[in-house]
Amino acid sequence: MHKKRIALLMASLLLTIACLSGCGENEGRVEVKEPEIITVGESTPDGPEETEAPPPEEVPEELTTAYPVVREERESVNGQIQSYLTGQWTDETIATRRPIAVMIPNNKPAMPQYGLSKAAIIYEAPVEGRITRLMAVFEDFDDLDRIGPVRSSRDYFLYTAMGYEAIYCNWGLAVPYVEALINRDDVYNVSAAVEGIHNPADEAYSRVKRGPNYALEFTGYLMIDGLMKAVDRLGYDWNYDDAYVRPFLFVEDGSFADYADRESAVRIYPGGESGSNSSGYGSYHPYFEYHEDDHLYYRFQDGKQQIDEYTGNQLTVSNVIFQYCYGEVRDAHDYLAFNVHGEGEALVFTGGKVIKGTWKRLDGDFTPARFYDENGDEIIMNQGATWICNIWDEYAEFIEWKS
Repeated sequence: MHKKRIALLMASLLLTIACLSGCGENEGRVEVKEPEIITVGESTPDGPEETEAPPPEEVPEELTTAYPVVREERESVNGQIQSYLTGQWTDETIATRRPIAVMIPNNKPAMPQYGLSKAAIIYEAPVEGRITRLMAVFEDFDDLDRIGPVRSSRDYFLYTAMGYEAIYCNWGLAVPYVEALINRDDVYNVSAAVEGIHNPADEAYSRVKRGPNYALEFTGYLMIDGLMKAVDRLGYDWNYDDAYVRPFLFVEDGSFADYADRESAVRIYPGGESGSNSSGYGSYHPYFEYHEDDHLYYRFQDGKQQIDEYTGNQLTVSNVIFQYCYGEVRDAHDYLAFNVHGEGEALVFTGGKVIKGTWKRLDGDFTPARFYDENGDEIIMNQGATWICNIWDEYAEFIEWKS
């Protein structure tokens, strides 16, 4: 059924694609006035100070499992509430508003990225050229001046952002596959002015001078002050919908989901440990390394630590998910299509262990994928950030992990 649906979409767009002479990385762009140039200083700002979280509340007996979990109905304590996206105690004004989802390049010429360590969810998926691109989902971004660099949209990223009810931020788009979707009345987007964007928000973007070795396409950033002005001008509602569905089930404070009976996995390779392949993960050989001392997964890419320019520190997350998706090549430009609705296989890595299971997203565009074990029970994540790798099922054979 999914293959037929994607095939029909391809057929309906052939005439549109035929007129494209090569969108590539500059797809759908028109001549626009360049925003103000901002020169980056030498110093790196310190990250925000940590604040003490309120004590955990007692978990009702009906929610008590092998690992007590955060209650479904959140309650504010001393101005803080547990985040839908991380499970951690967060200022209520932050944890009750929609997040933003920002498109960020992940190829070597774009490094280092700025602000990724503040993301609650990082979604990684293959794009044309068989590299990967990131979509970082932030709920706590007020201490940042900017995020980026920012790149162009693909529809499977946008569909994923819609599942989190996020405000979607992008600079460029694959016009034939994204234009109709991103301009829907029910899609909140803050997009730079390019062809295919009907209501642009250039006030949210500026270029940052990064040095002589950076191509222009890797100098565009989302500016937080401009973002807030754009959201206000566009009339978007920061509040979650009443029908909002949380993406994860988190373990409660003071507990750790160790999954002692599961297989250990302390080195995780979404595209394999060695050799190149066309999965998207074969170009820069990313992997995650689990550290027992802090229960975090450290991200490496291209043989190096992947660093956030904002903090100067290596990127870390509490959970890593491999979400298997059916994919197809759409056209001669190698634009890809992935089915991010429905269901499929999944691997969840948390606490140094791997849980084999499934993902399901069966209730429309504005619900997220959720993750279940072999028994059909929702997998309990450890509190903190989560990195989701979209795995093209055709290349699943290259996945590896080591105990």
